[in-house]
Amino acid sequence: MARVVPAMAVARDRRDSRVRRAIRRDGGVDVDGARIADAMEKLRHRGRATLQDRLHRVRMAGGLAVQAGLAAGLSWLAAHELLGNPEPVFAPISAVGTLAASVGQRLRRTVELIAGVAVGVAVGDFLIYLVGTGAWQLGLVVTAAIVLTVFAGASVSIVIQAAATAVLIVTLSPKTENLEIPRFVDAFVGGGIALLVTSILLPLNPLRVINRAARPALDLLAGQLDTAAEALRERDRDKAQRALDRLRNNQEELTAFSEAIEGAKETAILSPARWHRRDELTHYAEASEPIDRAMRNAGTLIRRAVTLIEDEEPVPEPMPDAVAHLAESVRTLKHEFAVGEEPEQARERALRAVSEAGRAYAEGVGFSGSVVIAQVRTTASDLMVASGISQEEANRLVRQSFGDQERPSGPAEPDTGPKQPATPPLG
Repeated sequence: MARVVPAMAVARDRRDSRVRRAIRRDGGVDVDGARIADAMEKLRHRGRATLQDRLHRVRMAGGLAVQAGLAAGLSWLAAHELLGNPEPVFAPISAVGTLAASVGQRLRRTVELIAGVAVGVAVGDFLIYLVGTGAWQLGLVVTAAIVLTVFAGASVSIVIQAAATAVLIVTLSPKTENLEIPRFVDAFVGGGIALLVTSILLPLNPLRVINRAARPALDLLAGQLDTAAEALRERDRDKAQRALDRLRNNQEELTAFSEAIEGAKETAILSPARWHRRDELTHYAEASEPIDRAMRNAGTLIRRAVTLIEDEEPVPEPMPDAVAHLAESVRTLKHEFAVGEEPEQARERALRAVSEAGRAYAEGVGFSGSVVIAQVRTTASDLMVASGISQEEANRLVRQSFGDQERPSGPAEPDTGPKQPATPPLG
């Protein structure tokens, strides 16, 4: 019994300690509860963001999915009913393969599919005639098809298509013989119907496709600039680093944007119903490169913001405001692109960012601070060019908005350290 009582006391003490930690208060606030609530809110926000990303991907791929289904069904009907092919395997395969290719490359993809099928059929039928069918014969046919197409200098798409066709030839040959010509024609029919669906029967709205593809890239840029502005205000080095890391992982967004532009241009060329969109698409096509540059320059801006905070350099109040105005300029540009308006408000926001940067420079910044100011100017210039004005005009407006900023004069001091950086260059 003497041993039980101390054990019970220890257990009670531990329980009391847990209770005390659970109800520990700092100025009347449950500290642990606040932390848990913050963590749960972040999880809920992450869950909503993930769901939104998935729904956005579905919306992006919805039109392509409908096009692929229609092309596959029509190509099978054409090859089976019109050409009399009892097993038109290659027609729907070619149709789906053409549509699954990167947008903007479907004409080339159709030619590659037909070339790949031709090589696969020729190699497959020839080797089957010599060595028959079986597991090792299948391996030999695939190897020969790949080696032959690589030796001929074919693209990766032709190599893959030739190998896949060779596999189908070997596996289908015992059931369907003497179908060399229909197999080749199947590929031509499938690719042709895929182009027919995308250009005539069910052409997508090219501007809508680009708007949807541009949204993630521009949202990413605006969001991380906002985070960088907050990090500068709060001198939060970790927050700035997270913004930098996220902005560096932008290849997926930029690739989707570039491919959407190429696909939209292809649609405007092939589809008579979309010919009237050519001028509007030109604006988007010209905006792609400066937006890519703005991404890179914003990355440099945020990287120097991290160093600025680490080195405890001064952060004049207008500096975070300048970065925040850049973020708002990006969001406004996205909106004005989407509704087809002249992006005047986006330009005004970009120039306001430059003006705030000039004020920050006049108040005094360190070395990394001067780089941040320079990148505000350069990123603003990129956004101005993306809005549709020339590079020369953008540079002139940026210089004008920045002004002839000089340091506040004071009593002369001995030269005991590095000189103050000169006015940051444009670009």
